[in-house]
Amino acid sequence: MKFATLRDGTRDGQLVVVSRDNKRWIAAPSICKTLQAALDDWDAVAPALEVLYRDLNNNAAKGEPFDSKKALSPLPRAYEWVDGSAYINHIALVRKARGAELPKTLRTDPLVYQGGSGTFLAPNQDIPLADESWGLDFESEVCVVLGDTPPATKAGDAAKYVRLVMICNDVSLRNLIPGELEKGFGFFTSKPSTAFAPIAVTPDELGESWTDGRVHLPLHTWYNGKLFGDPNAGPEMFFSFSELIQHITKTRAYTAGTILGSGTVSNEDRARGSSCLAERRMIEQIDDGKITTPFMKPGDHVAIEMFDKNGASIFGRIDQKVIRP
Repeated sequence: MKFATLRDGTRDGQLVVVSRDNKRWIAAPSICKTLQAALDDWDAVAPALEVLYRDLNNNAAKGEPFDSKKALSPLPRAYEWVDGSAYINHIALVRKARGAELPKTLRTDPLVYQGGSGTFLAPNQDIPLADESWGLDFESEVCVVLGDTPPATKAGDAAKYVRLVMICNDVSLRNLIPGELEKGFGFFTSKPSTAFAPIAVTPDELGESWTDGRVHLPLHTWYNGKLFGDPNAGPEMFFSFSELIQHITKTRAYTAGTILGSGTVSNEDRARGSSCLAERRMIEQIDDGKITTPFMKPGDHVAIEMFDKNGASIFGRIDQKVIRP
């Protein structure tokens, strides 16, 4: 199934079911009003939503035209936004960029942080930047949305708690990160609001591309109109979503609607480009001895999208420009 949340004047918007080709939508008010409500009562409402989805796909005359500009984040706000960093190539490059050593537990203990989840940006919403010296960067990622997930969930059991898959732009303020981490308390002001693509999908929509708790498809990022990177999100995701779920549930449970991120998608193959500016800048430093790519400034533009093996957009597009607030 595919879902989106359309603006309706309320904070949490209106849940709609979106056709497989992303062209049409139909509301389901008699089933549930919001995506969070659907997640809260998933076992009861998912069958009815599935019937609606099949009917929408089988009847081209049904539904209204889908316009992503009218969409909020699929979850306009969430109970929790937990972001991992599961791509070792990315960890190595950004750590080197700020002169930090690699953690000794790099390959045994996943990195995660808890970001702000009360004010997600819409997929076409501008990114405000009050001060260019903060070092604004985009980060293209894959995410999953969890159902109610108990503590001590094992990786082998984790897949059954994954309700939805999404992609996001985990916005970062790179020049604020080192000072925050020096305090030993983690990210906070260096991580402003995240943006998500307009459509969330159930894992079965990905077919064989959803394997071993990973999405085995390239994630495309365009920066100022040019392809910046298209690394494959699957093979080099060192910790799968199942393993990330096992890690985060070590000491606590998670409620339905929790979002868990993969971290910036990254491949060792330089030909696949990058999913953030920090990687490009570090590669320049390594190869040329100097950094030439600046961080984002007002007027810059980023777009992020993932396509299936037939070239069809899965989640729709994140399409944002930077503005002065």
